[in-house]
Amino acid sequence: MKQLNVPKDKKVYFASDNHLGAPTGKQSLPREKKFVAWLDYIKADAAAIFLLGDLFDFWFEYKTVVPKGFTRTLGKLAELSDAGIPIYYFVGNHDLWMNGYFEEELNIPVFHEPQQYILNETSFFIGHGDGLGPHDKGYKRMKKVFTNPLAKWLFRWLHPDWGVRLAQHLSVKNKLISGDEDIKFLGADKEWLVHYAKRKLEQRHFDYFVFGHRHLPLEIDLNEKSKYINLGDWISYFTYGVFDGHRLFLEKFDD
Repeated sequence: MKQLNVPKDKKVYFASDNHLGAPTGKQSLPREKKFVAWLDYIKADAAAIFLLGDLFDFWFEYKTVVPKGFTRTLGKLAELSDAGIPIYYFVGNHDLWMNGYFEEELNIPVFHEPQQYILNETSFFIGHGDGLGPHDKGYKRMKKVFTNPLAKWLFRWLHPDWGVRLAQHLSVKNKLISGDEDIKFLGADKEWLVHYAKRKLEQRHFDYFVFGHRHLPLEIDLNEKSKYINLGDWISYFTYGVFDGHRLFLEKFDD
């Protein structure tokens, strides 16, 4: 379990599900500018930043090519990383094919599985949230295809102009990929990430389970000492998580 110390005058920030590029780059540009403004807003007291996936609506790394655009976001992340603010990235279901670019260009570690952290004396279980729990079966099948080495090898042979255009179309149109069916609150007793977190608690205690993917800002008590937090998104809610060294809570960014 990774240990991070949060100084008294600092905070740890969490955000997820920007889906930059959806439905088009032009239409997502105002959201990108708002997200960059948020990064500027938090940089003065950020001890660390956790980005929990789907920053882009599609991302694929060829050997020498990455998708066009997102210059403001990538530049700001580079600025904060260069300033010594640790940034941790967890891949989501729209950016499964990250393969070294963030690590090499931005000095940002990328995680493909949930991770466990101790922030001061508070325990966290952190991930994007896709494919976890008893449901999400359609996506689980799709993920096996997307992460298959042969599938990635075949896709890489497509010219980037064709490959990126095809993937962007599927990402917007296909509900198994986009997750559009997941944006309604099911009730705490039917939330599959809640079920997943409760099963984890049978093995080990965590103070907070922090996920994205659901596109809903949620704070649900799992028991008297453990809470499930879903960060919402930067499409409809513009919500983010703040850990002040003692507790984690959600806030909304209004620039």
